[in-house]
Amino acid sequence: MKGTSKTEALEDFAIIAGSIGVQFAYAGNSVLLSYLMFLGLNPLTIIIFSASVTFLLLSPLSVYFERSKWPKKLSLRLLIQLVLISLGGVTLFQSLFLKGIKLTSPAMATAMPNLAPGLIFVIAVAIRLEKVKLSCMYSKVKILGTLMCVIGAIIMSMMQSTMTPKGSHRLASPPPLVVDLLFDRQRIIGCVYLMLAVLVLSSSIVLQAFTLVEFPAPVSLCAITSLIGVIITIIVELIQDHKFDVGWPVVSVRDLIAYSVLGGAISGACFSFNGWAIKKRGPVFVSMFSPIGTVLSIFLSFITTGDYITLGSFTGMFLMFIGLYFYLWAKGKEDFLFKVGVGVGDGDGDEDRDEEGNRNASESEYDAATPLLS
Repeated sequence: MKGTSKTEALEDFAIIAGSIGVQFAYAGNSVLLSYLMFLGLNPLTIIIFSASVTFLLLSPLSVYFERSKWPKKLSLRLLIQLVLISLGGVTLFQSLFLKGIKLTSPAMATAMPNLAPGLIFVIAVAIRLEKVKLSCMYSKVKILGTLMCVIGAIIMSMMQSTMTPKGSHRLASPPPLVVDLLFDRQRIIGCVYLMLAVLVLSSSIVLQAFTLVEFPAPVSLCAITSLIGVIITIIVELIQDHKFDVGWPVVSVRDLIAYSVLGGAISGACFSFNGWAIKKRGPVFVSMFSPIGTVLSIFLSFITTGDYITLGSFTGMFLMFIGLYFYLWAKGKEDFLFKVGVGVGDGDGDEDRDEEGNRNASESEYDAATPLLS
């Protein structure tokens, strides 16, 4: 028993430390991407190189560990799903995300993905993948948390842009509009890009949930969609710019390869760790660490570029985090009650009783056995 408890304690420590480490990696990667675009590197070029490295790193792992899980034949429906996931999750999401970073900051970019759980919930309800019972307390909390996330994101976007645009004070320039004096349009557009990126990502995650039923190999799915995403992104760049920009007038080939390998290695390592952590403790527990990445990005952005977050924007960010934790708490409770086979009623526990009328101890066992959200 002592050995088992010791192993579980070490495993819990590894999951918590690793989840924090993943957020460090995400924050550093966001600052690095911002720096590369500051140098003038095309966002599409970054996507092509990083997705190519992700494919090269994950392909051997997928062949070794998941070959037996591959479908025996490639149906037209599965092919369409793979293309849509690649288009949304690789090309479209990353393009919007990188444009958002370029116009705002790494801190804003790492804060926006906290909208994803709430948006996934809305999409799942819309396509009837998940049911909402307004009589259930947990459903009400999830709706409230989603609304808080959306309102927080809007406040964060508007308040971060409340600064006078550069050059508006010059006498030679025409008098600026009142809107231009109150808000920085470029930052608002950047925040819209980030919100759209998270919406695309959320839709892609829901589609992945359907695809994994027919193709139950997540590492292989990531590798294949990365490859298809590279092909789609190259086509988009050729149509948009009429050339394939490799980026080395701006960045040397050696540095570009180094950045790509670093980005691909970070993506692959974080993906693999998150998959293991989700398997051990569930997606709710892993998601609760995401605000750490935002805080780290704020700190790194201030040190490296001098960028800062306004008080109003920080208020919106805090509201978004509170909404995220509201949603995750309710989702964690629902998932636990589902696992133990207890029906979720109005959330007051009246329906969670056994045949003899005794109160079910699931809530207290849940809180004691697995702290916080798992």
